[in-house]
Amino acid sequence: MPKLLTIVTAGALVLAYTNLAPAQYHSPHESTSIEVAGHKVTITYGRPSLHGRKMIGEHEPYGKVWRTGADQCTTIETDTDLDINGLKVPKGKYGLFTIPEPDSWTLILSKNANQWGAFSYKESEDLGRTKMQVGKLGSPVEEFTISMKPAGGNAFTLKLSWQDVEASVPVKVTP
Repeated sequence: MPKLLTIVTAGALVLAYTNLAPAQYHSPHESTSIEVAGHKVTITYGRPSLHGRKMIGEHEPYGKVWRTGADQCTTIETDTDLDINGLKVPKGKYGLFTIPEPDSWTLILSKNANQWGAFSYKESEDLGRTKMQVGKLGSPVEEFTISMKPAGGNAFTLKLSWQDVEASVPVKVTP
């Protein structure tokens, strides 16, 4: 009898833990990296799709913190110090969030890189914030895409593209 009770208890604990774990991802996940001046920067994120919806400004409302992707918060990991449009970023791993607006976005780096979405986001955990430039794309981007494009020397441009919007910010490697 004690052995049966142990097995039943263990099974109940496994089921309870499974129900507490985050749901299966609903969007594909991707990592994108760039090497600049001998250093690597990697961004890992979920890639939601439009599926006929207007996302930026409606589903993801203007003026609210967005996880900048799907599922877990997007992360940026760097093996060297960065300067993101004036924001000094020590080497390490950070949560990457944004606040979309019609004409300008705010990029947020959080010291907490282990969050599900932006549900537990706390401004007090910010490393810092900086502005991003916003432009309209000629054709819609169905699946949210983050890219990093070389900009010469020790610099690159971080781009977030989705729907008909592209937000970008200059980044410099500062070893």
